[in-house]
Amino acid sequence: MDGQHWMASAMRAARSQLDIATHNLANASTDGFRRAVGTTSIGARGLAVSERTVHEQGAVRTTGRRFDLALLGDGAFRVGGTATHEDSFTREGAFTRDRDGFLTDDRGRRLYGAHGALRVSEDATIASDGSVRDHGRVVDRIPLPAGTHLLAGVLETSTVNPVSETLAILTAQRAFETAQKTLAAIDAAREKAANDVVRVR
Repeated sequence: MDGQHWMASAMRAARSQLDIATHNLANASTDGFRRAVGTTSIGARGLAVSERTVHEQGAVRTTGRRFDLALLGDGAFRVGGTATHEDSFTREGAFTRDRDGFLTDDRGRRLYGAHGALRVSEDATIASDGSVRDHGRVVDRIPLPAGTHLLAGVLETSTVNPVSETLAILTAQRAFETAQKTLAAIDAAREKAANDVVRVR
């Protein structure tokens, strides 16, 4: 691989790292968000970045709202179930009762239990094992992985450290600029070499 292709791959890798860091920073205040990291490796086509989510527990903050939920451990809430929303998974646990009694997030997606979308009264409670009680009886259960517990009245905060992500952005920007300048220098050197050959002829 020549210098031009190498520097081009370095620019792409820096841009990928920049995208990851800016996405993390944009979600620093998003409840339940887990930061991603990019790992740079060397391959046949130069530098490449692979992205992965870091599965670490976020801190919890008390809200006092009955249907705010936080997972302690692995897993995610299943939400969706409406004509405008496909089913998906999230750790953002801010839920409220809609006018039909369904627990929904701020996008209108319904929270799912083991038996479908959760529809409860305003007096329902959710226990640490995910069981949903309404009027004294268990009406459903939020599925939880082994070893995971659920807290009600709290939310899990983002695992993003804004200072670290800001530094990552600056590092990626510098790496991109360095690769860009090096690529320009290689182009200039090659153009000069070509012109020198022409003159000799």
